[in-house]
Amino acid sequence: MKSTRREFVECSLFGTVALALVASRAHAAEPPAFDIQLDTISSGFDKKTCWVHPRAGAIPGAPPSVVLTMQKLRLTGSDVFYTLNEMRTDDRGRTWSSPVEHATLGRRPEPDGGEVGVCDFWPKWHAQTGTLLGIGHTVRYVNDAIPRERARETAYSIYDAAARAWSPWTALEMPAGGKFYNAGAGCAQRVDLPNGDILLPIYFTPKGEKFARVVVMRCGFDGRKLSVLELGNELALETDRGLLEPSLTRFGGRFYLTLRHDKAGYITRSDDGLHFAPPRVWCWDDGAELGNYNTQQHWVAHSDALFLVYTRTGAGNDHVFRHRAPLFIAQVDREKLRVIRRTERILVPERGARLGNFGVTEIDEHETWVTVAEWMQTWGPKYDDYSIPMSYGSDNAVFAARIQWKKPNRDWPSSAPVMRDRDHVK
Repeated sequence: MKSTRREFVECSLFGTVALALVASRAHAAEPPAFDIQLDTISSGFDKKTCWVHPRAGAIPGAPPSVVLTMQKLRLTGSDVFYTLNEMRTDDRGRTWSSPVEHATLGRRPEPDGGEVGVCDFWPKWHAQTGTLLGIGHTVRYVNDAIPRERARETAYSIYDAAARAWSPWTALEMPAGGKFYNAGAGCAQRVDLPNGDILLPIYFTPKGEKFARVVVMRCGFDGRKLSVLELGNELALETDRGLLEPSLTRFGGRFYLTLRHDKAGYITRSDDGLHFAPPRVWCWDDGAELGNYNTQQHWVAHSDALFLVYTRTGAGNDHVFRHRAPLFIAQVDREKLRVIRRTERILVPERGARLGNFGVTEIDEHETWVTVAEWMQTWGPKYDDYSIPMSYGSDNAVFAARIQWKKPNRDWPSSAPVMRDRDHVK
């Protein structure tokens, strides 16, 4: 430090400013330090069903209340989900309530004899209205099987914190026509703007078409009703099933969208949160592909850096379904849109079960939580083949990986430029 001070004294004013700028940029490039505390908030496996999709919303307070929703998956069959349950902590995770089922977030009968329910749900605090708003999408069943041709809607529900109750889920009304016949915001990370508008990414397959596309919608929300105000440009990749499960974040005045595809994860960027550049494959900073594929990725944002949470190949995890464990976190180079390899850390270790369906929750300026469950299904002719996960120690644990920041996150609560009002989409 003494030599550094001496150099500054001997420099000209111009040199002093230049050195200060270099030091400032070097400091800004360093990722914020954090500890990881891994809590197991539920465990136990009945070999018939397993908990999946645990995602939480934080209600501000001292301390904040954290409301986590999750649902049971039947091991036999494909994506057979049951009624959403809630767990809640009012003491920063020291204690949790037992799972409580909410019939308002369950299945409903349909005229054709089938049923429709909600899955891929994600609660998040909506600051403008002081509301915990959960958004997911619908899933249809006929005799507990998903029809090949199916309609899908974005579904939402509002939490009554005092009564600890969720309102009956409501389907979001979309623009008329067959384009959004199968459209939903499943597993989607959204951005709330200061004026109360919501940037909500969805994926959709027009009726009769094969490939899913992605679009970000600007939605209005008055505390009771969610409505579509504006649509961005459509993103498409006409291979395999197309683009799926988008997640959005805002950092440094720009918006970043990460996308699922069967062969690789994709990334794109926008200045206004609605209109995005063509997606590119996620890569390491050395140019090699990241190795994430056929599963979702989500964002962790701190005022000093942007992080991606993901799974990937090449981690001694060939025995895990689609390499969906362990769960990693690493800093993103926002200019090059690449993952910085040296910053990678394990958030949740691998125990044989997949961890690819998870959520991210900003608790306050000091902590961000990543919640995930050990999904006990594996590959093979039987969906109830759970021997591999159990042999590695998995028991359908529900984890909260608590990222504890060394420096407070100055962007909490998050802010963004107010977007001017526009007419409703016709």
